[in-house]
Amino acid sequence: MIGLGTVINVAGIIAGGLLGKLCGRFLSERYQDTLNKTCGICVLFIGIAGALEGMLTVEGNSVISGSSMLVVGCLALGALLGELLNIENKFEGFGDWLKTKTGNGKEKKFVEGFVTASLTVSIGAMAIVGAIEDGIFGDYSILATKAVLDLIIILIMTCSMGKGCVFSAIPVAVLQGAVTLLARLIKPLMTEAALSNLSLIGSILIFCVGVNLVWGKKIRVANLLPAILLAVAAAFLPLCNACVN
Repeated sequence: MIGLGTVINVAGIIAGGLLGKLCGRFLSERYQDTLNKTCGICVLFIGIAGALEGMLTVEGNSVISGSSMLVVGCLALGALLGELLNIENKFEGFGDWLKTKTGNGKEKKFVEGFVTASLTVSIGAMAIVGAIEDGIFGDYSILATKAVLDLIIILIMTCSMGKGCVFSAIPVAVLQGAVTLLARLIKPLMTEAALSNLSLIGSILIFCVGVNLVWGKKIRVANLLPAILLAVAAAFLPLCNACVN
């Protein structure tokens, strides 16, 4: 059944959110704060690992770094586009709307939880590749694996940031559902180089999410999202490929 992967992923997020809300009731504010920072540290290292995998290669006995120009170019231009479109503000506006419509007006961290959790579980090559595999072959194995990872992440986040994290299921459903439906059109664009670039820039954005979790909101991560599209586009530019290699 095509689309089953996204259904499983959304179900995993909702299950993690419900379990996190249940567990969070028994944690004082001090425990929640510590758990929030611990989650942030985990997200930081997930981002670092993905970024280093994309930037470092082993040749013989040496470790060689690369893709620096790609990172600088995509993030700088992406930040300018994101600020121009003010994506972060629109994301938060949708979070405020959800907060009101779902009767969670008293939840202090609802919008923060929604935005942070949404960025954490939506960014990355796993979501795109999994949705394409699901859309073309009906193979939901990648998204099923992602569902387990997302369940754990959302469980921990919900314990410390509240029920807003549960609603990260909405952007995941929209993004992965759209990619699944358009899989045959998107697949030719997802070359090995494009996926590598997407994974690298996505990992850096995940690192930025971790920074915000540990030190408070320092970076408007949603305004950096255009960098991911630029990273994919860069894979088809000879000059950018030369910079990567």
